[in-house]
Amino acid sequence: MTRTDVSASWLSRIPALASLTADIGQTLATHARAVTLPAGARVYGPGKAPEAYLLVIEGTVRVQQVSETGREIVLYRVTSGESCTLTTACLLGHDTYSAEALTETPVRAVAIPRTTFDDLVARSPQFRSFVFSAFSDRITNLFRLVEQVAFGRLDARLARKLVDLADPAGIVSATQQQLAAEIGTAREVISRVLGEFSRRGWLSAGRGRITLVDRAALAACAREG
Repeated sequence: MTRTDVSASWLSRIPALASLTADIGQTLATHARAVTLPAGARVYGPGKAPEAYLLVIEGTVRVQQVSETGREIVLYRVTSGESCTLTTACLLGHDTYSAEALTETPVRAVAIPRTTFDDLVARSPQFRSFVFSAFSDRITNLFRLVEQVAFGRLDARLARKLVDLADPAGIVSATQQQLAAEIGTAREVISRVLGEFSRRGWLSAGRGRITLVDRAALAACAREG
């Protein structure tokens, strides 16, 4: 991970922070640091305490939970203009991480040191509103994820994920293991459900690549769950 000095110009990339007062903007320009990470880098892992509040400027970070048996579930992704909810929770609660974060693409981000973060949350209503609004939105989405995992039909969850991941041509570039991690199940289950979708004529599956043949049917299945 590379860190360098950063000017306040990055604030224009995050509309919610563009209206910060001059003194708060100067504080960020003085103390924040630019961070660059390659694809596939580990941002943090379980048991580590956060040192800074991270804002992603470009790229995507995947936050996932891994069980003792090695099963994975993707909790959420952090993209341009967003912060990591788990980092916020650990900073506010002086706690350590219980999940891990990995970069899916090259990432440019801004790291705001813990002391600066605490100071700005205390004295800037705009910064505080940004932090807690982002935190609230993500927590709401996490509750939806818990509800889907606990009560949703697995075929509906997979159909929804396939529709979400497909590019405009209807191509999903993902292995069965990756899809299993996306919805928190076993690869064998994904294989069985994909086989059923294929028999219905909704998709065709190859090695690491799935083509949606009937996107509308998959979308309808997703709504049923």
